Amino acid sequence: MSAPDLIIRGRQVVLPDAVGPRSIHIREERIVKVGDYDDVAPGAELLEVDDDSVVMPGLVDTHVHVNSPGRTEWEGFRSATLAAAAGGVTTLIDMPLNSIPPTTTLDGFKTKLEHAQNDCFVDVGFWGGVVPGNTDQLAPMLEAGVVGFKCFLVPSGVDEFEHVTEEQLRLAMPELARLGALLIVHAELPGPIKEGVSSSRYATFLESRPRAAENEAIELMIRLSREFDTRVHIVHLSSAEAIPMLREAQNAGVKITAETCPHYLHFAAEAIAAGATEFKCCPPIREQENREQLWEGLADGTIDFIVSDHSPCPGEMKLRATGDFMKAWGGIASLQLRLPVIWSEARRRGFSLLNVTKWLCANPARQVSLAPRKGAIAPGADADLVIWNPDHQFTVAADTLHHRHKLTPYLGETLTGVVQQTFLRGKKIYDGGHFAGAPLGHMLLKEH
Repeated sequence: MSAPDLIIRGRQVVLPDAVGPRSIHIREERIVKVGDYDDVAPGAELLEVDDDSVVMPGLVDTHVHVNSPGRTEWEGFRSATLAAAAGGVTTLIDMPLNSIPPTTTLDGFKTKLEHAQNDCFVDVGFWGGVVPGNTDQLAPMLEAGVVGFKCFLVPSGVDEFEHVTEEQLRLAMPELARLGALLIVHAELPGPIKEGVSSSRYATFLESRPRAAENEAIELMIRLSREFDTRVHIVHLSSAEAIPMLREAQNAGVKITAETCPHYLHFAAEAIAAGATEFKCCPPIREQENREQLWEGLADGTIDFIVSDHSPCPGEMKLRATGDFMKAWGGIASLQLRLPVIWSEARRRGFSLLNVTKWLCANPARQVSLAPRKGAIAPGADADLVIWNPDHQFTVAADTLHHRHKLTPYLGETLTGVVQQTFLRGKKIYDGGHFAGAPLGHMLLKEH
């Protein structure tokens, strides 16, 4: 074996099944060896990591709304991937809606790729979409490299991406099963959702989108997944009441998984102030008791992992001037903050670095078939790494956020865990507030 180009060694290196002193040997963008701490090859560049810092796989975020093309003023690939790099995220998967055109046809996907090319500081993959009448587009999009497909069971908020009914799912799901493709689902049904009048009370908004909307949608998707043998994944789970039925279905062999998000694990409805529309998202942030049950679902493995669901918009669309929860855009900007938010909460509850790595790196990579290339420090994997201090605290301030719009419910929050350096395929892309001079991200087009 020829000598490595770079060796990164530290006292707290997070491997798939252990944390300890190791040396990571990197050659030509890949990890070629994970050795003992003192295993240092002559001639290689050596990076010594501070003893109190952690070396972890680069984070994988499979739920990010970049919104380009068409709504790049909401977020673009450059600003989104800069924020990702600053947050230790080395791989993100872009959602198929909020861009114009949406990624619901092969042509739409090609347009998306043209806009993303040469503008990404981290590696980027893409979801396609399932909308009424596009079943014939699923195979071409999959062949072109999307990682799977997303649908909504309620209106998505944008006209270009229509929601689907059970009848329409019954057309798409046999084709998805034939293709072996994953369907990810915004699981709320319209029936229980109430049209609310203008209100600055968070409780009014919360009551308008009850847990029943999620629970009934998840019941439907369990039934359809079982019937068609289609792989289904529930995105941004907020109703803890659905955890027992998901667990039962998984134990019975139904191909259904779920994710949740930092905002559901950090905030609680009881503490959201009147008019604080930066907290609005769908499904909503629920009560403290519900939050703790979500943590229990993560602990027992019913919920597989945690994604940001970074869903930004121009600040004026949040209607902070009027504080109207019923009319404000629903979505939370958080791409850069997933690691410190989750570490702050996980450590308080007795979870370990291994737990956090599983939820933020390994399991998301596995969902989109990027493991073992992504999400682990292991021979053969891409040399995607984040070095961070698990004890340092910081207060979230707008001028340190790199996504396009700075309004976020995390402003002013004190969090634990400071990202120091991020490496993408062995190249340093972030270092204490400074970025690589040019975008080094690849387009991750899945081979089927």
